[in-house]
Amino acid sequence: MKVRHSFAALLACAALPAFGQLSIEITGAGANRIPISIADFAGERIVSQALTSVVRGDLERSGWFRLVEPGGLATMEPNAGNIADLKSRGADAYVAGAVSPVGQGGDGGRFESRFRLFDVPKQASLGGQTYAHGSNQLRTTAHRISDFVYEKLTGEPGVFSTRIAYVVKSTGRFELQVADADGMNAQAALASREPIISPSWSPDGTKLAYVSFEAKKPVVYVHDLASGRRHVAANFKGSNSAPAWSPDGKRLAVVLTKDGSSQLYTLNVDGSGVTRLASSSGIDTEPQFSPDGQWIYFTSDRGGSPQIYRVSAAGGNAERVTFEGSYNVTPRLSPDGRNMAYVSRYNGRFQLTLMDIATKQSQILTDTAKDESPSFAPNGRTILYASEVNGRGVLGTVSIDGRIKQKLSVQAADVREPAWGPQLK
Repeated sequence: MKVRHSFAALLACAALPAFGQLSIEITGAGANRIPISIADFAGERIVSQALTSVVRGDLERSGWFRLVEPGGLATMEPNAGNIADLKSRGADAYVAGAVSPVGQGGDGGRFESRFRLFDVPKQASLGGQTYAHGSNQLRTTAHRISDFVYEKLTGEPGVFSTRIAYVVKSTGRFELQVADADGMNAQAALASREPIISPSWSPDGTKLAYVSFEAKKPVVYVHDLASGRRHVAANFKGSNSAPAWSPDGKRLAVVLTKDGSSQLYTLNVDGSGVTRLASSSGIDTEPQFSPDGQWIYFTSDRGGSPQIYRVSAAGGNAERVTFEGSYNVTPRLSPDGRNMAYVSRYNGRFQLTLMDIATKQSQILTDTAKDESPSFAPNGRTILYASEVNGRGVLGTVSIDGRIKQKLSVQAADVREPAWGPQLK
């Protein structure tokens, strides 16, 4: 991302209301979506409808499910006649539940949400859960229900309860926002008149490292999301950029120019223990640790054109990873370490590409032309990335087979620099 703007200093550094919510548009769905019927949850109308709508929205937007009308059915104990009706409607799965107040209920009160999931063809229960929660945790509870259903029916962990970070740019203003994975509940972690780039989640999901230009130069900060407090992790002579967390959360890989050109270093999260990883006559940038912490993948033009390399996390000689094409940048490893997402140039188009690390086989996942900043979902099934459509920055998601696509945008603003947060235990 090229920075061309120079404005006044930092505006704010607390949890502020975001000035734009992400809107999500489904642009492609899975070939074999699971037909699922989700009954209206029983209970107080406004509360139960809110929870039901979030669950339906989660599952439908995932691209893995096709919603089937329940036909007024709402029971958590369907009988043979109910099952026959669901079969006739084409449903393979059925979800029903209820929300009940605990104590006084209402605003600020406590609720209990329970649900059951059924396999319609087998006429068998696939389990259920009961969650106690406050009225302000309704969306969180709905996401947990969606995660349960998704995992039972696909065999993969759901990611509806996770969060994403991204930067929204409007005239003279940049905001680092954190939102639910569905784009809702956005909050500004940082607002500034100067650019904010390269947000990176800590492994425990409590902190973001990022680069801010508020000091009129790129400086790496580590920001605690709960308290809003932050500290400088790298502010050396020259540029400080591209922070990436080690899997244990104790160190950051960064790019510094303090000794000349852009080179790779690691340092402790508090800024101490600076160690240079490698030396090259070119530019080394965009580091990311492998999930096992053994390697750091990065972009370098040391061979004449931008390609992806890796070096031991302890330092040493680098080895080249990409050989196909003359431009491959921004390596991002899947959580299981099997795949690498990156951006390649094909016929003048910059497109999101996926490589199987074992076989070195790669495939283009997108049909856009200005992709950047890929970030894997915690289950490794989806990639979040930034692109440009009609001159405006938008986010996109695409499944690793390229079939399921979404576009995420904010009205009248650019959205860039996405990062998908971890799965919280």
